[in-house]
Amino acid sequence: MLPFSTAEYDRRLAKTRTAMAAAGIDVLIATDPSNQNWLTGYDGWSFYVHQAVVVPLTGQPFWWGRRQDANGAVRTVDTDRTGVEFYLDHFVQSTERHPMQDLAAKLVDRGHGTARIGVEMDNYYFSAKAYTTLVGALPDARIQDATALVNWQRGIKSDEELTFMRHAAQISEKITRLAIDRAAPGVRKNDLAAEIMAAGVQGVDDIWGDYPAIVPLMPSGSDAAAPHLTWNGDAMQSGEVTFFELAGCYRRYHAPLSRSVFLGKPPAHIRNGEAALIDGLEAGLEKARAGNRACDIANALGDVMDAAGIERGARCGYPIGLSYPPDWGERTISLRPDDDTVLQAGMTFHFMPGLWMDDWGLEITESILIREDGPAETFCNVERKLFVKD
Repeated sequence: MLPFSTAEYDRRLAKTRTAMAAAGIDVLIATDPSNQNWLTGYDGWSFYVHQAVVVPLTGQPFWWGRRQDANGAVRTVDTDRTGVEFYLDHFVQSTERHPMQDLAAKLVDRGHGTARIGVEMDNYYFSAKAYTTLVGALPDARIQDATALVNWQRGIKSDEELTFMRHAAQISEKITRLAIDRAAPGVRKNDLAAEIMAAGVQGVDDIWGDYPAIVPLMPSGSDAAAPHLTWNGDAMQSGEVTFFELAGCYRRYHAPLSRSVFLGKPPAHIRNGEAALIDGLEAGLEKARAGNRACDIANALGDVMDAAGIERGARCGYPIGLSYPPDWGERTISLRPDDDTVLQAGMTFHFMPGLWMDDWGLEITESILIREDGPAETFCNVERKLFVKD
């Protein structure tokens, strides 16, 4: 059974085709698994091989991928709305042939040999070899960049999607509280990571947990100066801060959340960072309103950081929703001073003003929803503070 209604998928396809027409694209090849899922419902751990959803301006879209994965497509897409095509296994990781030759032949058979074809050039899942092969196999077509065309259509979430994100947020709360409760001197980081991951998959009541697009990020001490370290086999120690950047995931929808734990008595610079982060978050949330701009959130945070004497040059957030590894962001808007994108009701972001200094780090973040009126809603309900444990 498809996770969303037929009307929801029809809405998504119509939005995508409107954007295609505006960009002068006759056929779109969506290789990003998040976009494939969003357009058709396809869900499988098969994105390590070449696959795509192909959307013509008119006619039936189709999923295309490895033959053995076509069984998964039949089980996850609405086959009344979406065709299923495949290539044979001798194309997989071959030095003699490439799957894009098969896709090109299928496009020619459908009359698209001279079409304007959009591809997601700046994408984890579309290689340079895929592009050059497609160009060579379709000499009469015009291949153009359609990076993030679908991603931008995903920005405003439907009520059905928001339900899934709220489910994910319940899991985020659970695993964040577990991390805070279990953190203690002597606890091995890998053991704690295992508990977090198990609890995330177990979910909350009848809300089962999916695998998140990013594994638990949980560096301690001086390692917390690096925002994207995971864990090791070391034991947690007194006198160190650990931040936990985690996300519950439900049917591929995420609600990231970060909180930090200090074991022992925090020094003054950690307390000052905590106060600045909390004040900056609250200032940014106040600006996170429909009609304001992405940069207004970043500048509100920046003003607080400047007043506290903290230099922070990184962007402070990005859109979230449906995603696959290696990233739970949607890769469109950035919450930073030079992004003038107007905020609209239904947009969802991870507002994450972390501090990553020379030899320490601290994160207190929120996943937020831009509402019709008033400041943003936060998806999760975990105390916004540095958690201190003896």
